[in-house]
Amino acid sequence: MGRWIAFPVLLAAIGFAAWWPPARWTLILWVPLLLIAIYDAVQRHHSLRRNFPLIARIRWLFEELRPFLYAYIVEGPLDGRPFARAERDIVYARAKGELDSHPFGTELDVYSDEYEWMSHSIAPTMAPDRSRRVRVGTAQCARPYDAALLNISAMSFGSLGANAIEALNLGARLGNFYHDTGEGGFSPYHRVHGGDIVWELGSGYFGCRDAAGRFDPGRFRDRAAEDQVKMIEIKLSQGAKPGHGGVLPGAKVSAEIAATRGVPEGQDCISPAAHSAFATPIELVEWAARLRESSGGKPVGIKLCVGQPHEIYAVMKAMIETGIRLDYIVVDGAEGGTGAAPVEFSNRVGMPLREGLIFVRNALVGCGLKEEIRLAASGKVHSGAGLAVNCALGADWSNAARAFMFSLGCVQSLKCHTDMCPTGVATQDAGRQSGLVVEDKAERVHRFQAATVSALWDISCAMGLDTPWAIRPDHLHERLNSARSDSIDRIYKFYERGVLLADPGSVASARYWAMARADSFRAAV
Repeated sequence: MGRWIAFPVLLAAIGFAAWWPPARWTLILWVPLLLIAIYDAVQRHHSLRRNFPLIARIRWLFEELRPFLYAYIVEGPLDGRPFARAERDIVYARAKGELDSHPFGTELDVYSDEYEWMSHSIAPTMAPDRSRRVRVGTAQCARPYDAALLNISAMSFGSLGANAIEALNLGARLGNFYHDTGEGGFSPYHRVHGGDIVWELGSGYFGCRDAAGRFDPGRFRDRAAEDQVKMIEIKLSQGAKPGHGGVLPGAKVSAEIAATRGVPEGQDCISPAAHSAFATPIELVEWAARLRESSGGKPVGIKLCVGQPHEIYAVMKAMIETGIRLDYIVVDGAEGGTGAAPVEFSNRVGMPLREGLIFVRNALVGCGLKEEIRLAASGKVHSGAGLAVNCALGADWSNAARAFMFSLGCVQSLKCHTDMCPTGVATQDAGRQSGLVVEDKAERVHRFQAATVSALWDISCAMGLDTPWAIRPDHLHERLNSARSDSIDRIYKFYERGVLLADPGSVASARYWAMARADSFRAAV
């Protein structure tokens, strides 16, 4: 019966409009609606539309508006995923240069397991040198780089639009921090404003590949020699979809994207799941050494989401066996990711940042390598408190992606993968991109980064420390339940220097150390 409900109503409306002269112009509306209802009733593809002609289409309208209605009407300050309203608000406020204080105390339940805190001091530090940065580069690196405490994480041109890339890079230049290209290559829009670049090399080797999609040393040498490129980052995996390749459909491979990536225009652009330039841990570090030499001695590191623990130890053993050092390691958490990913991967594959960061920290410290090799964290950080937590867990600096998208004006509409981003950030649509004014958004990027790093320094001063790098695991406390809490070093194991070399059987991950091989990523049996 529901199928025919719409027709009497529409026919009555049409008859009334035809009978009453002042309403006759509404026939322009009612006749098309009647035709749509007839079509819905006879089509055979959608049950709801067939049973409820025209009326069922209202469901689609509300599905389209649902994220916005939830965010602006239903959502509370602590609701919302992946970022809560309060988390987004602090980024918006700092990006705009507005007041970022909060009245009336915390809205968190301090007796629930969501609460953690840093231990402050009775004798806070008054005037530390806040200009200090992180020197990245081992003794094998001829051109070390001084990194800021917060930088722009990997987001590719193609995933983000041209205006967004320009605004991020101009903001990075204004604030003197770096901008990671993502695996999509070093595009013309990364070059316009001259901000520091970390060039990420994924398995597709975009910008330095041959016709078969393999790594091209000559093309890499030419691009890496540019002064704007400060470091090279080998992407082994990413938080959103670790161990998974990707495809940019040919319809989205424009002339600009094709030129940036070195692929044919209009054809599917494939990122394989695995690299072809190396197959073993030893080959990985040897390739990193060749990249460092070809780039003129710039720092070379790896980025990964931790998966099988023995593989991290395999890289450590490869560095020890060959004497070759990576200059840095970036740990991406499974909660990270700006691009589209299969929901099974984003929800169920990969180690969260906290566990992954601690594990890699323990691997470096346990092998006596932490003093040489820098460690960075990437995954959902958006505040000075988040930066402080990462420092407590062993990070020398942090990278953020989605937080910087918020600083550009992103409203978390979750349309990134549809090319329909309403704010012009994650889209190639020229009309939507035109709404993003580069100079205005670049200032916001700069202000957000500066205010967030300043908040980190404020926290370290309140803790009585001279620098954020002095924050230790015992400074960070976490709730176990409503009645018990403890410092993080009592909850997770933090290894002593050299223990994996001197007494590996004494550590909790001894079985993974035994499984690790320098000549293979496969576990020893």
